[in-house]
Order: sequence, then C-alpha cells, then structure tokens
Amino acid sequence: MTAQPPFGQAPLPAHLALRIALAARSLKGVDTAHLLRALIAAVGEPITEARLRKLRASRLRTRLLETCGEGVQSTLTDRQLHSALGLLKGRGVRMPEDPLPIPEPYRNGEFQDSVRIACASDNGERLDGIFSNCTRFLIYQISPRESRLIDLREPGPCREDEDRHARRAELLADCQLLYTLSIGGPAAAKVVRAGVHPVRLARAKPAREIVEELQRVLATAPPPWLAKAMGAEPDQRIRFTQ
Repeated sequence: MTAQPPFGQAPLPAHLALRIALAARSLKGVDTAHLLRALIAAVGEPITEARLRKLRASRLRTRLLETCGEGVQSTLTDRQLHSALGLLKGRGVRMPEDPLPIPEPYRNGEFQDSVRIACASDNGERLDGIFSNCTRFLIYQISPRESRLIDLREPGPCREDEDRHARRAELLADCQLLYTLSIGGPAAAKVVRAGVHPVRLARAKPAREIVEELQRVLATAPPPWLAKAMGAEPDQRIRFTQ
C-alpha cells in the first residue's frame, strides 16, 4: 500500500506514503492520486511532516472538492474528513520499527575536542521524533575525528504532577545540542535552562547524517560557544558570523 507522487515529483518518504494511502482509503470516492493533488494544493511542495501538522479540515475539504469535483461533496462527511486528517498527521498510524542501534561504551574524556548531542527518535537510528513525545533520545559523543552512539535514553511515562518537558530536559543535561523535528517555546526554554541548545530540523533523516554534518562543523568553524564546550581556549575559538 503506497502513495505515489504525481509525475515529476520526488518520491515520498515511506511513513508519509503510508499515511496518505490510509487517509485516501478512509475518504469515500477519493483515491490516493486525487488526495495527493489536493494535499499539494493545500500545503504546497514538498509534502512534509511539518506542513501536514498545520493542515486544517476546512482547507482539506476545499482542496478535495476542487480536485475531485462536486460529486464527492455528497459522500464526504465530517467524520471521514477528520479521520483522514488524523491519519495524515500520524495519529493511530504505527510504522514497522527498525531495529534499535546498540550503544558502545564511552569513558568521559576519551574523545578529545568532543561534544555530546541528543537526537529525538521514534524509529531505529533516525532523527524522526518530536521533543515532547518522542520514544527515545539517541545520545552521541562527537569529535572532529571520531563519533560514537553512547546511550539510548527513554523518558518513559510521567506522573500527573510532573512537568514532562522539564523531565526530558533534565534527561539531556549532559548534552550540548538537541536535534528534534519540533519543539515548542516553553519546552525550548526548559531545554536551554538545562544548558542544551535545541536545533529544529525540517524533515526526518538518519541520525548518522547529522553526526557527519556536525563533525564537519567541528573540524572547520565551530561557533565560539560550541568551541568552548569542546574545551578550546579563548584565543583558539573561531569566531564567525552568518
């Protein structure tokens, strides 16, 4: 069960293709091709996780009527529409999970000039999670020359009187960077208060790609605050503007 993009468009990630196919199945008289065209009209290209999260039922209905014609209006119910919207946003959809990576032992100070990062993850060794509800954080120790996955940290359930954002931030207090698909203002404030710099990515990707990108930054022009975390002396820190 897949949803193929219109001719000339880049292939959709597997998790989005599955959601679109399931959503089309829940809409009477709408197939995946029509739904894809309606989604492109509604959210633009490319269709991404972030754009689907902002989609509203009224806009989806309008674009479906434009794409499928007035004939679908008599069969398209509010219940179907909201069910499809939930599926598009990932509610009630579980992808087969990739095997979890195995962390390797690490002794503090083993990597010279290194930093520690956390990646919000729901599936295997991927950055594909949201800070507030991801299943786990992948923890890496990274230097310009070496990198290692050193831990998997699962926040687990919270008590009713517990601040889940503060708890998650505390879990990452020994990291310098947090990579996530999304993080709200109050949650970001708690992460920063714990001494961690949040970095929001527009799309999911293998966590190893992030590690390799950061290694290149550390080897060339790390910002002063990151150079400080690496242990560089003040006169060695590279200053830059962007």
